[in-house]
Order: sequence, then C-alpha cells, then structure tokens
Amino acid sequence: MTFFEERVYNSAGCGMPLYKSTAKFNSGCGWPAFFEGIPGAINRAPDPDGRRTEITCAACGGHLGHVFNGDGFSVPTDEHHCINSVSIQFVQANAAPST
Repeated sequence: MTFFEERVYNSAGCGMPLYKSTAKFNSGCGWPAFFEGIPGAINRAPDPDGRRTEITCAACGGHLGHVFNGDGFSVPTDEHHCINSVSIQFVQANAAPST
C-alpha cells in the first residue's frame, strides 16, 4: 500500500522525523521514494563499492537505504532516496516522535 497523506516518516530505530510526505513520490520500484529528507536528519556515506551512497538516520545511525542522483524523475532536487520500508514509521504529521 502506498501512502501519500500528509504525514511524517520517522526512523523505526529511534523515532526521529526523517521525511515529510510532501517529499514522497512514486518511483515505480516498489520501495518508498523521497526527493529530500528533513534538514539534518539524514547522513550520507559512500558505499565501499563506490557506486551508491548509503543514507542513515543522523540520530541513531540506522540504515535507511540509498540516495541516487540524476535518475530522471521529475522532482525538485533530482535526488531519489530509495528507502527500506522497515526502516521508517508512518505517523501523523502532528504526532511527537516515539521514545
């Protein structure tokens, strides 16, 4: 099921808000896709193979997925955050982070 309601996606590991639903888009790959994260919420590091960039939660270090540039999607940032669905929790936009 794909959600596009006004919500926030939090880290499943620590509850830190990571993405707003307004940054979500349908990439057609079956994984949740976003074109940007909440500022300061996501860290980036090159994978050892040098082909991808891993993204992790800035608060707990949990693996979120990978970010790609130049995939050709019609999004404002030309970024594609391909997220493992078990790494995020879908919560109401006005809900406080879980503790």
